[in-house]
Amino acid sequence: MSMKNLLKSEELIQFGACASILYYHNVSWWAYLLLFIGPDVGMVGYIINPRIGAYTYNLLHHKGIAVATGLAGFFTGSTLVFLSGVVLLGHSSMDRVFGFGLKHSDNFKNTHLGTIG
Repeated sequence: MSMKNLLKSEELIQFGACASILYYHNVSWWAYLLLFIGPDVGMVGYIINPRIGAYTYNLLHHKGIAVATGLAGFFTGSTLVFLSGVVLLGHSSMDRVFGFGLKHSDNFKNTHLGTIG
């Protein structure tokens, strides 16, 4: 198995774990919709310029922020905050399976995983 496929399989497992957590918590159907498209609202920053767009996109796709959000919800007992972290982490993992990484500030297609397309 190539390193690229190994990393993609790791991301797919993380996505599956997040979807399983949502299922375990009996969340409504709209939470799964958020899992697939919610954090992409961060792309709205690209309306201003690529630097702001990269910042807003990366804010909602950074796994460290996702984990911190989930842990904050877990330790404060806030199910909503916990599940928000799960959605952020799951979405970021799904994006990385498809090759969409964190954005560099020069161009939307320039990511930490390489150039899109």
